[in-house]
Amino acid sequence: MKLWRLTRAPFLALDGSGPVKHGARWVSPGRPVVNFASEPGLAVLVVLRYLPRDLSGIDDDYLLGWTEIDAVPERLPFVSDRADKRRIGDDWLASGRSLLAAVRSAVLPEADVVMMNPAHPDAAHVPPLVTRPFEFRATLSLPPDP
Repeated sequence: MKLWRLTRAPFLALDGSGPVKHGARWVSPGRPVVNFASEPGLAVLVVLRYLPRDLSGIDDDYLLGWTEIDAVPERLPFVSDRADKRRIGDDWLASGRSLLAAVRSAVLPEADVVMMNPAHPDAAHVPPLVTRPFEFRATLSLPPDP
């Protein structure tokens, strides 16, 4: 399965260290998890959602990347309550029963957020991301008139 991630260069590692400090939508602080998107467009939309509307001062070291993982994600139920989301995600991580878990995206319901448990034994076999630079300003600006 091909999975996508848009991240800044310093956070390219698939170790789940980002959510440890602050948590993530589906896990509580202190729990490592790596979030992927099932589609490249969803990876972009998720990050864009948290950026300021004025893109002039944002970081310019974003990378769009993908990796291939030979696993079928476990399906988690979509819930809208933040505490319920974290309870479901925390339970999944603690169980260690699967490398991947997928849940419908709130941003783009036709796609999935796919979480990876970096503590799962199979995580050691996940290839690093293949990346290319990604620039929000270039992507979101209109082309010049002909």
